[in-house]
Amino acid sequence: MIAADTSAVADPITGALRKDNLVTWKDIAEPVEPFLEAVAVRLAQQVHEFDPAILSYAEYALTGQGKQLRPALVAMSAGAIGQVNDSHITVAVIIEMVHLATLVHDDVMDEAEIRRGRLTLAANWGNEIAVLFGDCLFAHALKLAASFPTPEICRAVATATNTVCSGEILQTQKRRNFQLSQAEYFKVMEMKTAELFALSCEMGGCLGGAPLAVRAALRAYGMGLGTAYQIYDDCLDLFGTEVAAGKSLGTDLAKGKLTLPILVLWQRADAAERLRLQELVTPWQPQSFPIVREMLQRHDALAGAVAFIHHYLDQARQSLRALPEGANLVGLRGLTDFLAQQTAALGERG
Repeated sequence: MIAADTSAVADPITGALRKDNLVTWKDIAEPVEPFLEAVAVRLAQQVHEFDPAILSYAEYALTGQGKQLRPALVAMSAGAIGQVNDSHITVAVIIEMVHLATLVHDDVMDEAEIRRGRLTLAANWGNEIAVLFGDCLFAHALKLAASFPTPEICRAVATATNTVCSGEILQTQKRRNFQLSQAEYFKVMEMKTAELFALSCEMGGCLGGAPLAVRAALRAYGMGLGTAYQIYDDCLDLFGTEVAAGKSLGTDLAKGKLTLPILVLWQRADAAERLRLQELVTPWQPQSFPIVREMLQRHDALAGAVAFIHHYLDQARQSLRALPEGANLVGLRGLTDFLAQQTAALGERG
């Protein structure tokens, strides 16, 4: 999740800190709060669509809400070009359910015990139940998508789900592979995270009757924001605090995931440092984290990664220029500013 409020804002162009014009999550979410509440209610209603024997799993998975970032993107994209309607609530529920399914599976693969301050489904009921129920969530999301009068929504959701899962596979294939290029890393980030951001924005426009060009612009915005968000999350795992991250730091390295700061370090390190880094990561020991972090700081890897966050945020902002004059862009622009603000705080925390 996007972390708690900070005390400085990064200028969208220069990345420099300024102390005014703070953006908070409450500021951004408040205009769409009724929509998010409606999504939460309808998501909870889906619990009773599952077999009674697995009701407890469904209730646990579907009622532990985070910030509902993807539903917020549906509402903001719809509101940018027109009015939000009931179909937007349905598609937001569908996308959130796909997202929750990926989290259930992620927790199995990462052997995670805690998410959002409580035990994961896998920690409560075991990996076998978690994997199978994650499959049920995917299937139910597609069932809901098939309820639309045309196949377009179902096709888009199915395609996005396939892309997300494929991205997870690619990331798993590349664990502890120091030959991973930055281009390959960005491809995985776009597939595993940005795709659902892009789908949320695109469906917000589609179900509001937006023309293809506007839908494409909204999708491009979601792709840029989503990629920036995932890079930020990867940086948070190395340079943040456990309070801000909501988990122990270094969990990506523990699972052999080579994120952008590590790739920047690898690019800037000499042969001896590269060998040392490989020895520290394979096999991973928790006591290696301070050593890796010192190497990252010495080579200014955070700044190298942050430059890409601002690059993708700028891409997202540029995409909004294609929207018609008079479009309500306050929420969408606010999200880019908020993420820039959170990114600036990484340096303060580190």
